Amino acid sequence: MNGIFRATGLSKTFGKVRVLDGLDFDVPEGSIFALIGPNGAGKTTTIKILMNILQPTSGEAEVLGRDSRQLGPGDLENIGYVSENQEMPGWMSVQYLMAYLKPFYPAWDDARARDLMDRFDLPPDRKLRHLSRGMLMKTALAASLAYRPRLLVMDEPFSGLDPLVREELIEGLAASAGETTIFVSSHDLGEVESFASHIGYLDGGSLRFTEEMASLTARFRQIEVTLDESATFDTADRWPAAWLRREATPSLVRFVDSTFHPERTPHEIGQVFEGVKNVTVQTMPLRAIFVALARQKGKVS
Repeated sequence: MNGIFRATGLSKTFGKVRVLDGLDFDVPEGSIFALIGPNGAGKTTTIKILMNILQPTSGEAEVLGRDSRQLGPGDLENIGYVSENQEMPGWMSVQYLMAYLKPFYPAWDDARARDLMDRFDLPPDRKLRHLSRGMLMKTALAASLAYRPRLLVMDEPFSGLDPLVREELIEGLAASAGETTIFVSSHDLGEVESFASHIGYLDGGSLRFTEEMASLTARFRQIEVTLDESATFDTADRWPAAWLRREATPSLVRFVDSTFHPERTPHEIGQVFEGVKNVTVQTMPLRAIFVALARQKGKVS
């Protein structure tokens, strides 16, 4: 697949503060790419550079094959943008907003706009200022998908929304997957896990990895090793670098294996420990993986 977003050595500083530090990534066309990371990691700054709202200090970014600094009206006809802080004219009704936006997008699809309004149960005659936050987010998403963009960028779209609204937004995104490449930044890991195909982990302005979601969840496991009561172990020199968050008692050791393999991992456990009675292996949700990474900075490739 061709990259629809591409960053090479992307950096940004504000005064003496380095917010982004040499980001390299490639977002495949047709994917749902989630950029995750703690608050302040640089997710919104990355999006603003990609959308030509901010200029990079060094490095470059490409969007739809064009330098992001050169994005113009013709390019924006193919890009949708939804943000948690998005402002919309409160005096307009939902239907008026749709009619107002239509002339700006040659590919606007009236039937699709109606379908999206029905899907999200949007009241066409209600003014935007009278909508709840959830309704506003659904309106912004409907308006962005009505012209079938090649790319949809979403900055923290689930923040502060109730579970039902989140589910409706995700269903709307899933219906457009493949036709539209979706790039979403979020710290709402439970929601991201349910629909993202690719993941990028940004921490302190550095991109620690990008990976397909299926690959990421396959290589992380919570391991619990039960030992004989008489067993002793000294793991100072034998503890693999990929084993994170060690917790140990005389008879029980628990850790996260970030490179789990069903054959190699048991062999490594046998090399590190003596007197193994039982080994329990559990899959991990994205939230647990994120916590393990956040608490073990610099120890995962």
